[in-house]
Amino acid sequence: MNEVATEKQSFFARIITFFKQVLAEFKKVRRPSWEELGKMFLTVITFLVIVMVFVGILDLVFGQLVFWIFG
Repeated sequence: MNEVATEKQSFFARIITFFKQVLAEFKKVRRPSWEELGKMFLTVITFLVIVMVFVGILDLVFGQLVFWIFG
């Protein structure tokens, strides 16, 4: 729709148009295969483990530093 037609629509007509457009976009979405889903799952889990290890090391370092300073 062009901008002029959108301005002439009532509030509720614009809401209905919005939801129609959302549904049209949902129809374009492609669901991943089981193989793709498995790869994405492993990628997320791997990333989380790496971040957890990094944060854990920082926690130990800063904890020891605080203990050494105020200990």
